[in-house]
Amino acid sequence: MRGVSRASLDEVTRRLDALLPSANAATLGHELFEVVALLEQEHSLRRWLADQANAAESKSGLIGHLLESKVSPATVLVVSDIVQARWSNARDLVDAAERTAVYATAAAAEGDQRLGELEDDLFRFGRIVAAEPELRAALTAEGVAVEHKRTLVENLLSGKVDAATLCLVTEAVTRPRGRTLEQGLDHFGQLVAERAKRYVAVVRTAVPLSEAQQTRLEAVLTRVYGRAIHLNIEIAPEVVGGLSIRVGDEVIDGTVAGRIAEVRRRLAG
Repeated sequence: MRGVSRASLDEVTRRLDALLPSANAATLGHELFEVVALLEQEHSLRRWLADQANAAESKSGLIGHLLESKVSPATVLVVSDIVQARWSNARDLVDAAERTAVYATAAAAEGDQRLGELEDDLFRFGRIVAAEPELRAALTAEGVAVEHKRTLVENLLSGKVDAATLCLVTEAVTRPRGRTLEQGLDHFGQLVAERAKRYVAVVRTAVPLSEAQQTRLEAVLTRVYGRAIHLNIEIAPEVVGGLSIRVGDEVIDGTVAGRIAEVRRRLAG
């Protein structure tokens, strides 16, 4: 988001942070995801709420009427804050609602100091899905009922991960919002890292890194980027040697495979 939407998101997030200590974070996150689904489904409602020509009070009043008997007061307050803010377009409004849903869901884990584990759980599940074509096909098949996919996720993960992980994985599977499953899991992981005020570095290496190597790499990347770094390690024999590191959109490729590919590109040019 940029411009007016960025400023509105910052204000909405600030108000959410003030509300979270007195709210049931897990319930708030679940209900906000339901609001996201409603806004995705109701195109006219979404456009009307994002239209800056409509009065903020009218938007808040409509949301109160639609949600008051269906969700907690905390959810009504958060959604009212969102719709009263100014957004560059309807998509930014829905993205803001989704972001608050992820933040609220993560807040339950944050209270238990589990944000790092939550990031790891999302990353690991994404890699499991990528390595299991049949599982991925079952989770992403078109025309399959949402409840069937939700049950499948619960059967896979119930008792193995906490409620926050289960919620975010279920959302990525059942309501992808135009993303692939891997993109959805990665997006949620990035938002969790954002809540922890750190960056995620996806490290691809041919062999596992020792704890000492991981600690040194974290320290180096923290100095480079000026913020704490959470490492997600992916073992990829095809890189041959060295490391490929992705932080956001930036890739540092020090692998043998990367150097060979660069030589080939130069020769071809």
